[in-house]
Amino acid sequence: MHAPHSLPNQRFVQSGGVRLAVKTWGDPAHPAMVLVHGYPDNSAVWHGVAPLLANDYYVVAYDVRGAGGSSAPKGVAAYRLERLTEDFSAVIDAVSPNAPVHLVGHDWGAIQCWEFVTEPRLRGRIASYTSCSGPCLDHVGHWMRGNRRLSFTALSRSLRQMASSWYIYIFHLPWLPELSWRLWMGRAWPLYLRQTEGIEADPNPTQAADGRHGLALYRANMLPRLLSPGERHAHAPVQVIVPLLDRYVRPALSEDLSRWVGRWWRREVGARHWLPLADPAGMAAMVRDLAGHIDGGPEPLALRQARMAPNSEIP
Repeated sequence: MHAPHSLPNQRFVQSGGVRLAVKTWGDPAHPAMVLVHGYPDNSAVWHGVAPLLANDYYVVAYDVRGAGGSSAPKGVAAYRLERLTEDFSAVIDAVSPNAPVHLVGHDWGAIQCWEFVTEPRLRGRIASYTSCSGPCLDHVGHWMRGNRRLSFTALSRSLRQMASSWYIYIFHLPWLPELSWRLWMGRAWPLYLRQTEGIEADPNPTQAADGRHGLALYRANMLPRLLSPGERHAHAPVQVIVPLLDRYVRPALSEDLSRWVGRWWRREVGARHWLPLADPAGMAAMVRDLAGHIDGGPEPLALRQARMAPNSEIP
Protein backbone atom coordinates (compact mmCIF):
# COMPACT_ATOMS: atom_id res chain seq x y z
CA MET A 1 0.00 0.00 0.00
CA HIS A 2 1.29 3.45 -0.90
CA ALA A 3 1.38 6.36 1.50
CA PRO A 4 -1.00 9.27 0.82
CA HIS A 5 0.14 11.45 -2.09
CA SER A 6 2.95 9.01 -3.01
CA LEU A 7 1.62 8.44 -6.54
CA PRO A 8 1.59 11.57 -8.70
CA ASN A 9 -0.98 12.74 -11.19
CA GLN A 10 0.47 13.30 -14.64
CA ARG A 11 -0.21 15.88 -17.33
CA PHE A 12 1.53 17.70 -20.15
CA VAL A 13 2.26 21.40 -20.57
CA GLN A 14 3.15 22.96 -23.91
CA SER A 15 6.08 25.38 -24.09
CA GLY A 16 6.40 26.61 -27.66
CA GLY A 17 7.17 23.47 -29.67
CA VAL A 18 8.20 21.45 -26.60
CA ARG A 19 5.83 19.20 -24.66
CA LEU A 20 6.76 18.97 -20.98
CA ALA A 21 5.77 16.00 -18.83
CA VAL A 22 4.52 17.28 -15.47
CA LYS A 23 3.80 15.33 -12.28
CA THR A 24 1.79 16.73 -9.36
CA TRP A 25 1.13 15.65 -5.79
CA GLY A 26 -1.34 17.05 -3.28
CA ASP A 27 -4.16 19.57 -3.35
CA PRO A 28 -4.12 22.28 -6.06
CA ALA A 29 -5.66 24.65 -3.49
CA HIS A 30 -2.41 24.60 -1.49
CA PRO A 31 0.57 26.85 -2.27
CA ALA A 32 2.47 25.45 -5.25
CA MET A 33 6.03 24.14 -4.94
CA VAL A 34 7.99 23.35 -8.11
CA LEU A 35 10.89 20.88 -8.03
CA VAL A 36 13.43 20.99 -10.88
CA HIS A 37 15.77 18.03 -11.45
CA GLY A 38 19.36 17.98 -12.62
CA TYR A 39 21.56 16.00 -15.00
CA PRO A 40 21.41 13.16 -15.95
CA ASP A 41 18.21 12.74 -13.95
CA ASN A 42 14.55 13.27 -14.66
CA SER A 43 11.70 14.16 -12.31
CA ALA A 44 11.89 10.70 -10.72
CA VAL A 45 14.76 12.02 -8.60
CA TRP A 46 12.05 13.81 -6.56
CA HIS A 47 9.83 10.78 -5.96
CA GLY A 48 11.10 10.40 -2.41
CA VAL A 49 10.84 14.10 -1.57
CA ALA A 50 7.57 15.17 -3.17
CA PRO A 51 5.14 12.98 -1.15
CA LEU A 52 6.68 14.30 2.08
CA LEU A 53 5.68 17.84 1.12
CA ALA A 54 2.29 17.08 -0.42
CA ASN A 55 0.22 17.48 2.76
CA ASP A 56 1.05 21.19 2.84
CA TYR A 57 1.87 22.06 -0.78
CA TYR A 58 0.74 21.38 -4.30
CA VAL A 59 4.01 19.77 -5.38
CA VAL A 60 4.98 19.91 -9.04
CA ALA A 61 7.94 18.19 -10.71
CA TYR A 62 8.47 18.32 -14.46
CA ASP A 63 10.87 16.59 -16.82
CA VAL A 64 13.18 19.22 -18.25
CA ARG A 65 13.23 19.34 -22.05
CA GLY A 66 15.26 16.38 -23.29
CA ALA A 67 14.59 14.25 -20.21
CA GLY A 68 12.04 11.65 -19.15
CA GLY A 69 8.67 12.04 -20.81
CA SER A 70 9.30 15.51 -22.22
CA SER A 71 10.16 16.07 -25.84
CA ALA A 72 13.78 16.56 -26.89
CA PRO A 73 14.26 19.41 -29.37
CA LYS A 74 17.16 19.23 -31.80
CA GLY A 75 20.16 21.51 -31.67
CA VAL A 76 22.25 22.90 -28.85
CA ALA A 77 20.59 26.33 -28.98
CA ALA A 78 17.27 24.78 -27.92
CA TYR A 79 18.79 24.11 -24.48
CA ARG A 80 19.91 27.63 -23.64
CA LEU A 81 18.88 28.97 -20.26
CA GLU A 82 16.52 31.40 -21.95
CA ARG A 83 14.57 28.46 -23.42
CA LEU A 84 14.56 26.68 -20.06
CA THR A 85 13.12 29.82 -18.49
CA GLU A 86 10.31 29.77 -21.02
CA ASP A 87 9.57 26.16 -20.01
CA PHE A 88 9.42 27.06 -16.33
CA SER A 89 7.14 29.99 -17.07
CA ALA A 90 4.80 27.71 -19.02
CA VAL A 91 4.67 25.22 -16.14
CA ILE A 92 3.93 27.75 -13.40
CA ASP A 93 1.36 29.54 -15.58
CA ALA A 94 -0.38 26.17 -15.93
CA VAL A 95 -0.21 25.00 -12.31
CA SER A 96 -0.30 28.29 -10.37
CA PRO A 97 -1.44 31.13 -12.62
CA ASN A 98 -2.55 33.46 -9.83
CA ALA A 99 -0.02 32.91 -7.04
CA PRO A 100 3.76 32.70 -6.69
CA VAL A 101 5.43 29.30 -6.33
CA HIS A 102 8.11 28.00 -4.03
CA LEU A 103 11.03 26.80 -6.13
CA VAL A 104 13.49 23.96 -5.43
CA GLY A 105 16.36 22.90 -7.67
CA HIS A 106 19.08 20.26 -7.58
CA ASP A 107 22.25 20.09 -9.70
CA TRP A 108 21.44 21.39 -13.21
CA GLY A 109 17.93 22.05 -11.97
CA ALA A 110 19.44 24.44 -9.42
CA ILE A 111 21.49 26.13 -12.15
CA GLN A 112 18.28 26.67 -14.10
CA CYS A 113 16.43 27.93 -11.04
CA TRP A 114 19.08 30.58 -10.42
CA GLU A 115 18.22 31.84 -13.89
CA PHE A 116 14.53 31.94 -12.98
CA VAL A 117 14.98 33.68 -9.63
CA THR A 118 17.20 36.35 -11.20
CA GLU A 119 15.05 36.92 -14.29
CA PRO A 120 13.36 40.33 -13.88
CA ARG A 121 10.17 39.35 -15.70
CA LEU A 122 9.59 36.56 -13.16
CA ARG A 123 9.69 38.97 -10.21
CA GLY A 124 6.69 38.23 -8.02
CA ARG A 125 6.18 34.74 -9.45
CA ILE A 126 8.65 33.02 -7.09
CA ALA A 127 8.00 33.10 -3.33
CA SER A 128 11.23 31.37 -2.28
CA TYR A 129 14.07 29.38 -3.80
CA THR A 130 15.99 26.45 -2.28
CA SER A 131 19.15 25.57 -4.20
CA CYS A 132 21.14 22.36 -3.75
CA SER A 133 24.40 21.53 -5.55
CA GLY A 134 23.98 23.90 -8.46
CA PRO A 135 25.30 27.49 -8.58
CA CYS A 136 24.37 30.37 -10.83
CA LEU A 137 26.75 30.19 -13.79
CA ASP A 138 27.04 33.97 -13.96
CA HIS A 139 27.93 34.13 -10.26
CA VAL A 140 30.60 31.46 -10.80
CA GLY A 141 32.02 33.45 -13.70
CA HIS A 142 32.40 36.52 -11.47
CA TRP A 143 33.79 34.34 -8.64
CA MET A 144 36.50 32.91 -10.88
CA ARG A 145 37.41 36.36 -12.22
CA GLY A 146 37.67 37.73 -8.69
CA ASN A 147 39.86 34.86 -7.55
CA ARG A 148 42.36 35.57 -10.33
CA ARG A 149 42.91 39.03 -8.89
CA LEU A 150 43.16 37.99 -5.26
CA SER A 151 45.45 35.77 -3.22
CA PHE A 152 47.09 32.48 -4.09
CA THR A 153 44.57 30.81 -1.76
CA ALA A 154 41.66 32.20 -3.72
CA LEU A 155 43.24 31.15 -7.00
CA SER A 156 43.83 27.64 -5.68
CA ARG A 157 40.15 27.37 -4.72
CA SER A 158 39.24 28.18 -8.33
CA LEU A 159 41.66 25.54 -9.58
CA ARG A 160 40.22 22.93 -7.19
CA GLN A 161 36.72 23.65 -8.45
CA MET A 162 37.93 23.36 -12.03
CA ALA A 163 39.44 19.97 -11.20
CA SER A 164 36.15 18.86 -9.64
CA SER A 165 34.41 19.84 -12.87
CA TRP A 166 36.53 17.50 -15.03
CA TYR A 167 33.46 15.93 -16.61
CA ILE A 168 32.35 19.25 -18.11
CA TYR A 169 35.37 19.27 -20.42
CA ILE A 170 34.56 15.74 -21.59
CA PHE A 171 30.93 16.71 -22.22
CA HIS A 172 32.11 19.30 -24.74
CA LEU A 173 33.84 16.68 -26.89
CA PRO A 174 32.04 15.72 -30.11
CA TRP A 175 30.19 12.36 -30.37
CA LEU A 176 32.19 10.51 -27.65
CA PRO A 177 29.87 11.35 -24.70
CA GLU A 178 26.78 10.46 -26.75
CA LEU A 179 28.32 7.14 -27.80
CA SER A 180 29.25 6.35 -24.20
CA TRP A 181 25.68 6.88 -23.03
CA ARG A 182 24.40 4.65 -25.83
CA LEU A 183 26.87 1.83 -25.31
CA TRP A 184 27.32 1.50 -21.57
CA MET A 185 26.73 4.51 -19.34
CA GLY A 186 22.94 4.16 -19.37
CA ARG A 187 23.18 0.63 -17.99
CA ALA A 188 26.06 1.46 -15.65
CA TRP A 189 24.53 4.55 -14.05
CA PRO A 190 22.89 2.78 -11.06
CA LEU A 191 26.23 1.11 -10.29
CA TYR A 192 28.00 4.47 -10.51
CA LEU A 193 25.57 6.00 -8.01
CA ARG A 194 25.96 3.02 -5.69
CA GLN A 195 29.77 3.18 -5.74
CA THR A 196 30.22 6.96 -5.59
CA GLU A 197 27.17 8.07 -3.58
CA GLY A 198 26.26 4.96 -1.59
CA ILE A 199 22.65 5.03 -2.78
CA GLU A 200 20.36 2.57 -4.50
CA ALA A 201 18.49 4.26 -7.34
CA ASP A 202 15.47 2.79 -9.09
CA PRO A 203 16.11 1.84 -12.74
CA ASN A 204 15.39 4.67 -15.16
CA PRO A 205 14.17 3.42 -18.54
CA THR A 206 15.14 6.69 -20.24
CA GLN A 207 18.57 6.99 -18.58
CA ALA A 208 20.69 6.70 -21.74
CA ALA A 209 18.51 9.19 -23.62
CA ASP A 210 18.44 11.57 -20.66
CA GLY A 211 22.24 11.50 -20.57
CA ARG A 212 22.63 12.09 -24.31
CA HIS A 213 20.11 14.90 -24.64
CA GLY A 214 21.22 16.69 -21.49
CA LEU A 215 24.75 17.17 -22.80
CA ALA A 216 23.35 20.14 -24.69
CA LEU A 217 22.72 21.91 -21.36
CA TYR A 218 26.48 22.13 -20.84
CA ARG A 219 27.35 22.93 -24.44
CA ALA A 220 24.76 25.69 -24.75
CA ASN A 221 25.43 27.50 -21.48
CA MET A 222 28.69 26.80 -19.67
CA LEU A 223 31.29 28.69 -21.69
CA PRO A 224 29.13 31.69 -22.63
CA ARG A 225 28.09 32.36 -19.04
CA LEU A 226 31.45 31.63 -17.40
CA LEU A 227 33.44 33.68 -19.90
CA SER A 228 31.02 36.60 -20.10
CA PRO A 229 28.96 36.63 -16.90
CA GLY A 230 26.04 38.97 -16.42
CA GLU A 231 24.83 40.79 -13.33
CA ARG A 232 22.10 38.53 -11.94
CA HIS A 233 20.43 39.54 -8.66
CA ALA A 234 17.85 37.35 -6.95
CA HIS A 235 14.39 38.86 -6.46
CA ALA A 236 13.22 36.25 -3.90
CA PRO A 237 14.59 34.81 -0.64
CA VAL A 238 17.13 32.03 -1.24
CA GLN A 239 18.21 29.03 0.81
CA VAL A 240 21.44 27.36 -0.31
CA ILE A 241 21.92 23.76 0.82
CA VAL A 242 25.62 22.85 0.71
CA PRO A 243 26.53 19.13 0.81
CA LEU A 244 30.04 19.22 2.22
CA LEU A 245 31.02 15.91 0.58
CA ASP A 246 29.88 16.98 -2.89
CA ARG A 247 32.52 15.84 -5.38
CA TYR A 248 31.26 18.12 -8.15
CA VAL A 249 30.29 21.46 -6.53
CA ARG A 250 32.69 22.71 -3.88
CA PRO A 251 31.41 24.64 -0.84
CA ALA A 252 33.53 27.68 -1.75
CA LEU A 253 31.15 28.52 -4.60
CA SER A 254 28.43 29.51 -2.13
CA GLU A 255 30.43 31.04 0.70
CA ASP A 256 29.49 34.62 -0.13
CA LEU A 257 26.48 35.34 -2.31
CA SER A 258 25.58 38.59 -0.58
CA ARG A 259 26.52 40.56 -3.70
CA TRP A 260 23.71 38.78 -5.53
CA VAL A 261 21.08 37.83 -2.95
CA GLY A 262 19.31 40.12 -0.53
CA ARG A 263 17.79 37.69 1.96
CA TRP A 264 19.44 34.29 2.18
CA TRP A 265 20.36 31.28 4.26
CA ARG A 266 23.28 28.87 3.82
CA ARG A 267 22.97 25.38 5.31
CA GLU A 268 25.88 22.96 5.31
CA VAL A 269 25.06 19.24 5.53
CA GLY A 270 27.33 16.21 5.76
CA ALA A 271 26.14 14.67 2.51
CA ARG A 272 27.22 13.87 -1.01
CA HIS A 273 25.89 15.30 -4.25
CA TRP A 274 22.60 13.42 -4.71
CA LEU A 275 20.94 14.57 -1.49
CA PRO A 276 17.34 14.19 -2.79
CA LEU A 277 18.00 10.47 -3.32
CA ALA A 278 20.19 9.85 -0.29
CA ASP A 279 18.07 11.71 2.30
CA PRO A 280 14.65 12.69 0.94
CA ALA A 281 13.30 13.34 4.45
CA GLY A 282 16.14 15.68 5.30
CA MET A 283 15.82 17.49 1.99
CA ALA A 284 12.05 17.87 2.42
CA ALA A 285 12.48 19.20 5.95
CA MET A 286 14.90 21.92 4.88
CA VAL A 287 12.67 22.92 1.97
CA ARG A 288 9.66 23.09 4.31
CA ASP A 289 11.62 25.22 6.81
CA LEU A 290 12.10 28.02 4.30
CA ALA A 291 8.76 27.79 2.51
CA GLY A 292 6.82 27.72 5.77
CA HIS A 293 8.72 30.71 7.11
CA ILE A 294 8.22 32.74 3.92
CA ASP A 295 4.52 31.88 4.04
CA GLY A 296 4.27 33.50 7.49
CA GLY A 297 5.39 30.80 9.91
CA PRO A 298 8.15 31.10 12.52
CA GLU A 299 11.76 30.82 11.50
CA PRO A 300 12.95 27.38 12.72
CA LEU A 301 16.09 27.36 14.83
CA ALA A 302 18.14 25.52 12.20
CA LEU A 303 17.13 28.06 9.59
CA ARG A 304 17.77 31.01 11.88
CA GLN A 305 21.27 29.72 12.57
CA ALA A 306 21.91 29.56 8.83
CA ARG A 307 20.76 33.12 8.13
CA MET A 308 23.37 35.19 6.30
CA ALA A 309 23.94 38.93 6.43
CA PRO A 310 21.49 40.59 4.03
CA ASN A 311 22.54 42.86 1.21
CA SER A 312 20.44 45.99 1.68
CA GLU A 313 21.42 47.26 -1.78
CA ILE A 314 19.37 44.54 -3.53
CA PRO A 315 15.70 45.54 -3.83
